[in-house]
Amino acid sequence: MELDPAPRSADNRAPRSETVLDDLPNPADAPTIDASDAPLPQPRTMEMVTRLVGHRPSRLTRLFINAGAALFAFLLSVMALDFINGLLNRYPLLGWVAVALFALFTLAALGMAVREWRAWRRFARIDALQRQAGAALAEGSLDQAKAVTDGLVALYARRPDMEWQRQRLAERRAETFDAHALLTLAEAELLAGLDQQARREIEAAARTVAATTALVPLALADVAAALAANLRMIRRMAEIYGGRAGAVGGWRLARTVITHLIATGAVAAGDDLIQTVAGGGILAKLSRRFGEGLVNGALTARVGIAAMEVCRPLPFLSQPRPKVGNLVTRGLRGLFGTDDKG
Repeated sequence: MELDPAPRSADNRAPRSETVLDDLPNPADAPTIDASDAPLPQPRTMEMVTRLVGHRPSRLTRLFINAGAALFAFLLSVMALDFINGLLNRYPLLGWVAVALFALFTLAALGMAVREWRAWRRFARIDALQRQAGAALAEGSLDQAKAVTDGLVALYARRPDMEWQRQRLAERRAETFDAHALLTLAEAELLAGLDQQARREIEAAARTVAATTALVPLALADVAAALAANLRMIRRMAEIYGGRAGAVGGWRLARTVITHLIATGAVAAGDDLIQTVAGGGILAKLSRRFGEGLVNGALTARVGIAAMEVCRPLPFLSQPRPKVGNLVTRGLRGLFGTDDKG
């Protein structure tokens, strides 16, 4: 009996073992554990709101709408006057009551028109302050900075809640001899508290949109709720920073904010939403609606930041610019009653 094994050649080395190893899967070919083929949640609600607000009709469409509205108002006025004339001939007392009501309605309409004009004039005033501040910073002109500061003081002169801030600015403005320093002082004294109020409004709007998208299953109901929340937030931004938007002015301001967001904030929005979208993708594995609500809330916060930039009389100099992640985090924390802490 041969006890010693026969010597193996170099070309014939465990052929069965090589065949078994070739059939087994390679660990290097395994997919990454964290990789997921599930698509990220799409903010369909906020995309629809952006299209509704930012879409500008064509000239032919605007002509059709304006001509139709003018024709309807003309026919309605003729019918009303004819009705009042007939009522005066048949029942004089009721006719005079109709005349008084028609005159009251006309005065109310004129009052609303004057209010809209004044609101838009205040927006133009804030826009002029923004341009003057940018020119003062670019040229380093102290005289232009003083003019901007005087304009800010005049803008908030009728607000009793900012009396203390105006006094502090008046006491300290003589200490500055530089345009940037003076505008920074004005921003710190006059706009710091207003920025906190604006952040609160953005957090509330983001919380509302996120909760509505996650909890309301009805089609277009979340779009209507998000549209109302965004319009209310934009109107509050204008009121906080000194512009009181009416019905028509609020819609025009919303269009201005969406235009500003598309023109200057599209890239920044993508940078700010990377972490939020990633978190939305993780939450979408548990609840698709909740992940979509989180992304919609983040886009609402981005719209709020754009509204701050439009309505704010000065650019962000020394005060920190709001971040989408921080606003959404505090807004969602407010669902559990802890947004006042920290």
